Amino acid sequence: MIALILLLIAFALAAWFCIDQSYLSAALVPRAGGGVRWRAVTTEDAVLGGTSTMRILDPGRQSFRFDFRITRATAHPYVAAEMLFEDGQGHTVPADLSRYATVTFVAQCAPANSLVFAMPIFDASVAKPGEFWAYPSPATHFSCSESGTPVSLDLTRLVIPAWWFDVYKVDPSHQSYRLDQVAKFVFGINHHSPREVDSRVAISEFTLHGRDDRYLVALAVILAIGSGAFAVWFLRGHSRALAASLDSQLSNDLPFVAYRELTLEPFKDKEKAAILQFIGDNYADPELNMSTVTTRIGADREKINEILKMELGMTFTGYVNKLRLTEAARVLKDNEGMPIADIAYSVGYGNVSYFNKLFKEEYDCTPGAFRRLATQAKATPEHDLAGPSNPLYDEA
Repeated sequence: MIALILLLIAFALAAWFCIDQSYLSAALVPRAGGGVRWRAVTTEDAVLGGTSTMRILDPGRQSFRFDFRITRATAHPYVAAEMLFEDGQGHTVPADLSRYATVTFVAQCAPANSLVFAMPIFDASVAKPGEFWAYPSPATHFSCSESGTPVSLDLTRLVIPAWWFDVYKVDPSHQSYRLDQVAKFVFGINHHSPREVDSRVAISEFTLHGRDDRYLVALAVILAIGSGAFAVWFLRGHSRALAASLDSQLSNDLPFVAYRELTLEPFKDKEKAAILQFIGDNYADPELNMSTVTTRIGADREKINEILKMELGMTFTGYVNKLRLTEAARVLKDNEGMPIADIAYSVGYGNVSYFNKLFKEEYDCTPGAFRRLATQAKATPEHDLAGPSNPLYDEA
């Protein structure tokens, strides 16, 4: 029980560690050391003849803040604040975000606004590195308020705009994308964003979330190996304990097996000696019963029961069964190839099922299990179940 409790505690600690480690998170805002590297850049509609402006105020130290103003100088004004991924040397490289599935952040806007979150992904079959305008850009909309709006987005369920498929001649059925070549995160305006108004946005607590199933696999392996090892250890210990218990029980049965010695005792009551000798000599006779003894010995039933109760503390039936079952245990140990049915018949039982029932009640295991334990005990001297050196069987 102590070992089981310790094992369960170890399993609980392993489960806590592995499950905790399986939940991944990477904080991009505020910037966290060792996380995904990025730098802030802006995009404006000047190339389209527009005059809209965008300015980064805080590039991620505490929050990602920017202000902008959208003008009507062009039919399709556009500005965006971007988190462009880079390596440790400051080179622009796509980030592998395949371990992450969602992103959460708090969006605060003045005035309240509706913005676009986009995630351009490098696709070598469509664009060259750095041609961000040609990258497929799965996107979605989110709302933000002056008091701050918590936002949670599923990075695996964004939608690539329909116009991109038309412009780059890509089959619209290919809506799937991978997260191992993400070029940047983009916060842009949409057609609902206010025009000719100074606007300010603050993105805070920007964190990627994901799962690493390798820790769950490791937990399953730990649980399987630990449970298997405990089961093997427990079963082996249980077998040793059961073998020792049977050895002790058989030793305690010495008076019932060494029935020939009963006639050598200096009984003053010759009738008592005759009764014990007759039962000891004929216990294997399936026809043996109280009537047989009374007929052959000449003693009445009360006398026989009185002697058995006084000398052995048993009834007639209990004593006969004790002799038979103890002899059956000896034969099971010494004759590994002898069928159990033959052993049952040899000790006086005509019904094998009844023999099995009585044997299990006596030894807490079936005859077959007893034989297996006895076989194992032969290789383990300290649990030699009634072996050759045991006086239990020397006298029998």
